[in-house]
Amino acid sequence: MKKYFIAKSRRLRSTPYSSRIEKQGVTAYTIYNHMLLPAGFSSLEDSYFHLKENVQVWDVAAERQVEISGKDSAELVQLMTCRDLSKSKVGRCYYCPIIDDKAGLINDPVILKLDEDRWWISIADSDVILFAKGLAIGKNFKVKIFEPNVDILAVQGPKSFELMEKIFGKKITEMKFFGFDYFEFAGAKHLIARSGWSKQGGYEIYVENTKSGLALYDKLFEAGKELNVKAGCPNLIERIESALLSYGNDMDNDDNPLECGLDKYVNLEANINFLGKEKLKEVKKKGITKKLMGVMIEAKEINMSKSIELFNDKNLKIGELRSGTYSPHFEKVIGIAMLEKPYWEVSQTFKISINDSTFEGKVCDLPFI
Repeated sequence: MKKYFIAKSRRLRSTPYSSRIEKQGVTAYTIYNHMLLPAGFSSLEDSYFHLKENVQVWDVAAERQVEISGKDSAELVQLMTCRDLSKSKVGRCYYCPIIDDKAGLINDPVILKLDEDRWWISIADSDVILFAKGLAIGKNFKVKIFEPNVDILAVQGPKSFELMEKIFGKKITEMKFFGFDYFEFAGAKHLIARSGWSKQGGYEIYVENTKSGLALYDKLFEAGKELNVKAGCPNLIERIESALLSYGNDMDNDDNPLECGLDKYVNLEANINFLGKEKLKEVKKKGITKKLMGVMIEAKEINMSKSIELFNDKNLKIGELRSGTYSPHFEKVIGIAMLEKPYWEVSQTFKISINDSTFEGKVCDLPFI
């Protein structure tokens, strides 16, 4: 496959860690929230095995924050998401689908409650800040909305706990999943959450002090030598096996949370007000007509840049594959597909064309592992 280069510009912002990762052998970038996101170091499979066995440090500064503060901040944040945040607590992270008035997904961020009237929305790849500002203007909310200068470092993998303990002490290993606290390094405090876009365990460090952040980046590699630490990035194989959904790939504004298996984050009976609530009630009453499911395909390779249609044995389209990769664990291609009713039943078979060859596949539950 021919390779193309991304031309850097002010629109495509670099990260504070770019000089580090380029010396460490980054081989590819993608664009995420108008920013460069590292997308490859060693081979995809080598990085996959290393992540599952060791510890990696990821430059995920492209995971931008939308800060909302002020008297009406809680009302605005709740208006944006179908998850009930009325009992949310300071110091916790919440996975929250953000939807529009038609219940179409705008984003699926993690929302951090920093204070009763201050929130960070840690966004996937879409312009949530403009959505939030539009709602605030239309509702005349008394809020301040901006993108703070926060550049996240993720420390992921089974040995991440040992590495972080070396630097921050035992307390950091006692933090519960999706909790966060503040830890000091090089004279600066860093918000650190027990979270990350892998199922291998780890942390995300919300760096606000660039100088301290760069020193911390270097310290993670110095302290992690005996743990076989390496630079890494979100891994396609690991995230699909774990069914970590990717906004813009697995789902978009044409899909609603119920179709994407996010039912437990949809609180229709709660006494809260959010956009799309009546539409979601209607969808739930009628039942969904499409659904995200896992698929396994009897193929050894796949390279996707767009959706691929799936057909049954009568050559009727039954859905589309939205993300796919070869899994060394299953020794076949696995993927996440949006399937039409009634073809989402587990063990339903289908056909797919990959590189002009036809392969058999079957539907399965998510996650794979």
